Amino acid sequence: MLKVGVIGVGSISEMHLTPYSQNKEVELVALCDIHEERLVEKGKLFGVSQLYTNYQELLNNQGIDAVSICTWNNTHAEIAITALAAGKHVLVEKPLSMTVEEAFAVEAAAKKSGKTVQVGFVRRHADNVKILKAFIDNDELGEIYYAKASYLRRLGNPGGWFSDQTKSGGGPLIDLGVHVVDIMWYLMGKPRPVSVSGNTYHRLGNRSHIENLSSYQAADYNPTLNDVEDLTNALIRFENGASLFVDVSFTLHAKEDETSVKLYGDKGGAEIEPALALVLEKNNTILNVTPQIDNLGFDFVKSFANEINHFVECCQSGHETIAPIADGVEVMKMLNAIYESAKIGKEVYL
Repeated sequence: MLKVGVIGVGSISEMHLTPYSQNKEVELVALCDIHEERLVEKGKLFGVSQLYTNYQELLNNQGIDAVSICTWNNTHAEIAITALAAGKHVLVEKPLSMTVEEAFAVEAAAKKSGKTVQVGFVRRHADNVKILKAFIDNDELGEIYYAKASYLRRLGNPGGWFSDQTKSGGGPLIDLGVHVVDIMWYLMGKPRPVSVSGNTYHRLGNRSHIENLSSYQAADYNPTLNDVEDLTNALIRFENGASLFVDVSFTLHAKEDETSVKLYGDKGGAEIEPALALVLEKNNTILNVTPQIDNLGFDFVKSFANEINHFVECCQSGHETIAPIADGVEVMKMLNAIYESAKIGKEVYL
């Protein structure tokens, strides 16, 4: 039985708490949050009586084997390092950290501890991604040389800590872009990035004056606080000659929201979002292939359940997770390089 504590019980925490509570190999024993009212509420909801407002006190609990870290981005690295030093397995929400230096520090702590560390790249655990990866591993797409993704919200700045640079480390790139950059890189075979050219734009703000459209708002929403970018785009080049293009936004004068992830190989292509589809060549014919599965798109709830269950299994078996700490470091290198390139107005070499 794996005894688990969850640090940070904001909105994303329920995507951890629910699967843990449903996993027969898990005992959910403790929660921690700096907001005591929210902490008590989640404790009652999930039947957890050991509640802490200081994460160090939770980590001092010798009865806890593993923790999920669901806090602000600026605390991910600090809490992960402390948890590893306390002998806990760690599942840390994306992004791994706010800087590459922090990412390296977490990696060093993980190696020293020998514990399981999994980064919250939830899209890797989606059923449609698992199917596509099986096709890719069987060489159905050949060598993937180009991938592109758009994760565009026209009115989707959540405000709160998401829009506070000191807590989030950035805007749509580090919040949304991390998902699509990671899943493209993962499906491309994780080639080594060599250069990045990026742009960020701060033109529209949170557009809190818009009345005819509703938008998601964080619990601590404050329309006066917004010092993160509205839009980021970037081109990443890899050592094997492949390239990746991405654009992401919190707010943009677009006709509609858009989420798309596409990959192109020398034998075939694929779309993973908004729905799984493959393009293959067989018998001198181009085929548009639609797998017969229940959900061709990204199932948010199911993917988190897969992620949590995978973490639990890896903690118990000692097997390496499919989202290891080294991958978190590489993704942070790419994200930080995009921001750096945008800042200096030049291509950045890694």
